[in-house]
Amino acid sequence: MLLLNILPKEISDRLKADQRAVADQYNAASILFADVVEFTPMAAKMTPLQLVDLLNEVFQCFDGLVEKYDLEKIKTIGDCYMVASGVPRARSDHATALVDLALDMQAAVAQRRFGGRQLSFRIGVNSGPVVAGVIGRKKFIYDLWGEAVNLASRMESHGRSQCTQVTRNTYELIKHAFDCEPLGLIEVKGAGAMEVWHVIGRGAPMCRLPVRASPIERYPAKGLTA
Repeated sequence: MLLLNILPKEISDRLKADQRAVADQYNAASILFADVVEFTPMAAKMTPLQLVDLLNEVFQCFDGLVEKYDLEKIKTIGDCYMVASGVPRARSDHATALVDLALDMQAAVAQRRFGGRQLSFRIGVNSGPVVAGVIGRKKFIYDLWGEAVNLASRMESHGRSQCTQVTRNTYELIKHAFDCEPLGLIEVKGAGAMEVWHVIGRGAPMCRLPVRASPIERYPAKGLTA
């Protein structure tokens, strides 16, 4: 149970069978970063135990939402929460599932208090090719690498409080299912001027077309991409 709470089952099975590094290319994945707004000044006014209890309460709430959408929590870094969709199991609805998660996360934070405090989050999402796997010999972690990951992080850090900001890559995959507000071009560190959108909410039900996974998507082979 401990192993399965650290690594995806498919990855833990491969590591048990062969302890070499695991690195697979996925051409269709989406990545989400969520971050507490004004976390540093807030943390300065709290004891370490209060801070840990607050983050634990928030992340447990998010963990339940990640499980609801069958997504992959990657890691937490301080107050930052990272989730991926489309790895290690390929899925054609990777972007819509992750944006559904983002809206639920924002709703959960708006509807309740954590540690007696009202929090707000910036959320950023991007889609594209990634490399995912486990490297090193100790303290294993399933992680993602690539420009798509970097841009997802930039969408969060360049975003606004209580907003979910997405790149064109993600927008093109979700525009049939969500109402999005175009923000035009913003200057993104390391990437220059980029078109971005804010996700306002879910679109009409008739626009949310069901997606059936193919047998290949349900049972991906090593390194197979959607």
